[in-house]
Amino acid sequence: MSAVGAARGFDTLLVANRGEIACRIIRSARRIGLRTVAVHSDADRAAPHVRLADVAVGIGPAPARDSYLRTDRILETAATTGAGAVHPGYGFLSENAAFAGAVEAAGLAFVGPTPLQLDRFGTKHTARALARAAGAPMLEGTDLLADLGAALGAAERIGYPVMLKATGGGGGIGMQACRTPSDLAEAFDRVRRVATAGFGSGEVFLERYVERARHVEVQVFGLGDGRVHVLGDRDCSLQRRNQKVLEECPAPNLPDAVRTAVAAGAQALASSVAYRSAGTVEYVYDTARAEASFLEVNARLQVEHPVTEEVFGVDLVECMLRLALGDVATVDETLGRAAAEAAARAAARPRRHAVHADRRRRAG
Repeated sequence: MSAVGAARGFDTLLVANRGEIACRIIRSARRIGLRTVAVHSDADRAAPHVRLADVAVGIGPAPARDSYLRTDRILETAATTGAGAVHPGYGFLSENAAFAGAVEAAGLAFVGPTPLQLDRFGTKHTARALARAAGAPMLEGTDLLADLGAALGAAERIGYPVMLKATGGGGGIGMQACRTPSDLAEAFDRVRRVATAGFGSGEVFLERYVERARHVEVQVFGLGDGRVHVLGDRDCSLQRRNQKVLEECPAPNLPDAVRTAVAAGAQALASSVAYRSAGTVEYVYDTARAEASFLEVNARLQVEHPVTEEVFGVDLVECMLRLALGDVATVDETLGRAAAEAAARAAARPRRHAVHADRRRRAG
């Protein structure tokens, strides 16, 4: 066991996930001397993360609702295996405030944001309110809409086209672009029904729809005390059915002023809530106006985090674990150094070609 593990009195981590991200977390945990516990459904008993962990425990049948989403079974496994912390990975329970609260109520460390932060960033309209208060650039939009009449009136004020969004939506589900009042009237109840079925809430709001848009996101890492490291930006504009297909870091062809603004907005927002651990602040970039506006916060480790790790030379999962273990100084130093080195490399890049070929022939 490493000294950092001993500092907080636990040396065992339960990974409440499966597949690639579970393997990813287990490898980082091992590098700092933590013993690892994998949980698995009956169908995953021979999965790679099960074989990789020090201990593996079955927690139910294949449907996620009967296994990976069972808070009670996950906590029972943590108790029986002596785990002192839980890393949720991404997906499943990673952004579930009730799960994070249950983990902490059981006396365990939740490797991620606080339950309150998960709750406040868990709905888009509350995230918008926090971003607005922090001074982040915003799209014209509304609070929650009471009914279709309120939506139609708001759309007239904002100007068509508008985007109708479910506040609890995600993954491209629960949103619809509306170009006319009839579009909005047709979509209103349908989006609410889809959102209720998929997310348990049919509440919706409107934003101005950006016709020529890019999707830009900023990687942040908060130390939980108001200090926040910004680790560059990523472009994830190439999407299929609102699902990201390709990520590029840093975001290419982004004006310097816009890059500075999105980083400052992300840092201010995360700092305003004393954000803890890894997270991503997402923006929509209007290429016609050369403006970026706040979209949402992903209060978790994102699927695409390795793109940033490759550019900055850091292990974000290890940083999450060290922060949960109480080794704030190491995390602060590691991320601060990585950001400074990345900035120095960017500044050192030549503005033009690095090599100039002189075509003149030398006499003789």
